[in-house]
Amino acid sequence: MRRRIRRLSSQILLAQVAILTASMLIGFLLFAQTARSNLDADYQARAAGIAQTFAGIPEIRACMTSGGPDCATTVQTLASQTAHRTGAAYVVVIDRDRVRHSHPDPSLIGQKVSEPLVARDGRVHLRVDSGATGVNANARVPLFGNGTGADAGVVGEVSVGIRESSVSSELLAELPTYAAWFVVVLALGALVSFALASLLKRRTFGLELDEIARLLQEREATLHGIREGVIGIDPAGRITVVNDEARRLLHLPDGAGGRHLDEVLAASPIRDTLTGTTAITDAIAITDDYVLVVNRMPVTIGGRAHGAVVTLQDRTELRALTHQLDGERSFAESIRAQQHEFSNRMHALSGLLELGRPEEALQYLNEIRGTTADLDNTLRTHIGAPMIIGLLLGKAAEANERGIELVIAPDTDLGEAPDRVQALTTILGNLIDNAFDALAGAPAPRRTVVSVVESPQSITVRVSDNGPGVQGTELPRIFTSGYTTKQGSAVRHSGLGLSLVHSTVSKLGGTVTVSEGPGAAFTVVLPRTRTHSGEGMR
Repeated sequence: MRRRIRRLSSQILLAQVAILTASMLIGFLLFAQTARSNLDADYQARAAGIAQTFAGIPEIRACMTSGGPDCATTVQTLASQTAHRTGAAYVVVIDRDRVRHSHPDPSLIGQKVSEPLVARDGRVHLRVDSGATGVNANARVPLFGNGTGADAGVVGEVSVGIRESSVSSELLAELPTYAAWFVVVLALGALVSFALASLLKRRTFGLELDEIARLLQEREATLHGIREGVIGIDPAGRITVVNDEARRLLHLPDGAGGRHLDEVLAASPIRDTLTGTTAITDAIAITDDYVLVVNRMPVTIGGRAHGAVVTLQDRTELRALTHQLDGERSFAESIRAQQHEFSNRMHALSGLLELGRPEEALQYLNEIRGTTADLDNTLRTHIGAPMIIGLLLGKAAEANERGIELVIAPDTDLGEAPDRVQALTTILGNLIDNAFDALAGAPAPRRTVVSVVESPQSITVRVSDNGPGVQGTELPRIFTSGYTTKQGSAVRHSGLGLSLVHSTVSKLGGTVTVSEGPGAAFTVVLPRTRTHSGEGMR
């Protein structure tokens, strides 16, 4: 039984029934009091009517004006008859000297009343009187003389009282009807309260108050305790739920909950991802500061769309490690390609020597040494940073294996320790990979030209190829995360290279442009002093 009372719907029903009952009782008491006041007024008016009628009887007026031997008996007799016929408790006639001429108690006839004549002013006076006959609804009216001149003035007053017991009896006779209406209204209120309690129970999925409070506490603890960003979005695009990690990853302001996404998030691919209508699984999104894995799941309850839940995972460090691993893999591939090429050259030399052609073998060796030495000498002459040299040597070996000519432009000039060497490695590596992929299906000769020029103000990187290039309609989308025009075996990367280049350049305060085909030329300009988030970094 205690468990049932503790249920949310039962608590609401009992509370509302208690409120309705208390309100009805108070209302009923106030109504009864008002009805009693109205009945008092009605009985006082009735008493006034009886008194005025009695005061207008000619015999009474004549007796009170001139008197006579039989007047005392006449006044008492008429007063008793009038009280009996009308149901009045008493009809008392008082002269100007305050002497009673009639009274239900004969012993009081001829005695003076203690109060002054209030009807001497010629008006009717109403009150509730507590006299010798009990509590009565009383009316006092003036009694005028039967004559002219002084005899026509007020010669006394008539006081009529109706017992309050009669008023109470009439009230008690009417109250059951009113009480029945109040009970009907109370029953209707209880039914409405029951319906409301049932509706609230359905809206809260049958959960009780303590369960709702516990669920809220658990939700807050879960949302702010996990290391993934979580955002709940309703069908109108408002943020309903957001945890601390999501605010950190998306740089959302405090108080983002309840606001529209376009109010707290600038136009960007990540905002388009959050406001979509389809399910998204493990999509890569790149912001200015983070590489995120986005999952978006639409929520449907009862066949109706209720928005979506989006989770965000920070993969920035993992992506950096992946880039380093890609660099190591590229280096390993270049070593493998060089080893494979070295084996082929050794086989060619061995064959020439077995054929007894040492002069041709020596000439072949000189050619090999000249080609390798030329590339190595070019890189060391124009580039002083060892990391950039290693990257370009690896890319040259990969280009040779893929049948692509990698050319270092003559204007290349980079110091030994340039600014942002890590960023340059990322930009160069991704742009060269993109050029190699673009040339995968192009006819020979296939060429990629790399230029890196350092000046006191900026570092300019230019990577061009003689492939099909980028169509003008695709230029606005080329730096979007996941965008690629390659298909089949030509897809060696996940469509993130150019997006990473754009993100890196934007963080460094630089610019990146691309020419329209045929052939593509990507130009990156990085200022020597980085400006980001209002702070200069050197």
